[in-house]
Amino acid sequence: MLTNREPIHIVWFKRDLRLEDHEPLQLALQQKERVLCVFIFEQLLLEDPHYSQRHWDFIKESIRDLNQQLEVYNTKVLTINSDIISACNLISNTFQIKTVYSHQETGILVTFDRDKSFKRYCKNNLITWKESIHNGVVRGLINRETWFENWNTIMAEPLITFSAASSDFLDLETIKTLETQCKVTNLETKKEKPFQPGGTSIGLKYLNSFLKDRHKNYMFHISKPDKSRKSCSRLSPYIAWGNISVRQVYQSTKNAQTSTSHKKQLSAFRSRLRWQAHFIQKFEMEHIMESSSVNKGYHKLKKNISDEYQKAWREGQTGFPLVDASMRCLNETGYVNFRMRAMLVSFFTHILWQPWQDASKHLSQQFLDFEPGIHFPQLQMQAGETGINNLRIYNPIKNSLEHDPDGVFIKFWVPELRALDLPFVHEPYLMTTLDQQFNNFELGVHYPIPIVDLKLKRKRASDVLWNMKKNSTVRSESLRILQKHTLNNRSNLLKNDED
Repeated sequence: MLTNREPIHIVWFKRDLRLEDHEPLQLALQQKERVLCVFIFEQLLLEDPHYSQRHWDFIKESIRDLNQQLEVYNTKVLTINSDIISACNLISNTFQIKTVYSHQETGILVTFDRDKSFKRYCKNNLITWKESIHNGVVRGLINRETWFENWNTIMAEPLITFSAASSDFLDLETIKTLETQCKVTNLETKKEKPFQPGGTSIGLKYLNSFLKDRHKNYMFHISKPDKSRKSCSRLSPYIAWGNISVRQVYQSTKNAQTSTSHKKQLSAFRSRLRWQAHFIQKFEMEHIMESSSVNKGYHKLKKNISDEYQKAWREGQTGFPLVDASMRCLNETGYVNFRMRAMLVSFFTHILWQPWQDASKHLSQQFLDFEPGIHFPQLQMQAGETGINNLRIYNPIKNSLEHDPDGVFIKFWVPELRALDLPFVHEPYLMTTLDQQFNNFELGVHYPIPIVDLKLKRKRASDVLWNMKKNSTVRSESLRILQKHTLNNRSNLLKNDED
């Protein structure tokens, strides 16, 4: 019986939920046997504290979009709650799995451990597992000497066009039979959600509107918490979950530069695509960053944990309006711009003097565009624990006055401050007793009194962290990190980084 099983190939979708520019899918379709597309809602990730329902809903929406595109081919993605080994065992009851095609995944430790287990499983079961490089990030690099040039080469390669026929896939009727043997994932989501919806179709609309018009003020508004919501590309979740490849975005942007009078804006955006890949590659090569500082010298840095401070930070109740507005906006919509993210981490780690590890899970759950390769290196860089980056202790009042001078963003997300005069919108704690009586407003009742002394805490953090830079372990680790991750043309890669 088993010898008569039909041989098939599996395309295992993970953070690459698209059909176009998808090498594993196209490699599978070039084979003689039929192809089955699979996405697995893995219990190890469903239970992982870095993820939340907003991520699973985005993925479900993306799969629904895939299935709509695949409908013309009389197939769909087999979407089940399981793990990859159990899924393959189940499929093997009916079919002979010849090859599993997928992209390499730069994920958290549990996914790396899962990949090692699956590699052993494939070897023991005579299954070939072929992984493709994803977005120019390479596994197993020792140094970065030619990384920049190689990434540029990959970005310049022709896009892989999705080309298939219905006969290339397992048909819907066959997939429905498989579904009766497993726990199928319900792809329905709540219709009313304040998040960007998932799927390639929506992602391309964001890309096209950005390249057509929204990019014109990209660099002018990139640091503005309110205006950046329109002028930035807003493509990050579609890149993070693979609705669109970085190469698609890179080439589309390069082509758009030929017909726009705002070339510098798109050039700056393209440089940030390289910047993104640079950090993901760093995380790929430094897996310790998920739990510990990449610079071992900072392992000696101890901070007293305050549940009160952390709760106020998570809920946007710190008494610092721009911090609270940014957190409330992030919690509600899944997005704030880069500067506000950096400020939130800086405030948590420097002003509240809390370990960055305690910020990690809340932020990853809230970021709709949670990308491990960006998340952990950025946490450590903003916390000042790499030893190679400039120490940035963001002043929330200074940022408020510079980037939200009219208080538009603050007033929207901290409505309890809307009726106050503008100076008090930025610094409500400056109100005298008479000011409070006049405005029918009481500090500590209608809005929190600042939970810390900003000036005192900024000085303490600066003194400690600058002093640590002199530590011999910090210095030797900084040298190691630089030698391992030094890039040719590094200045070009980071020239548009935001201070």
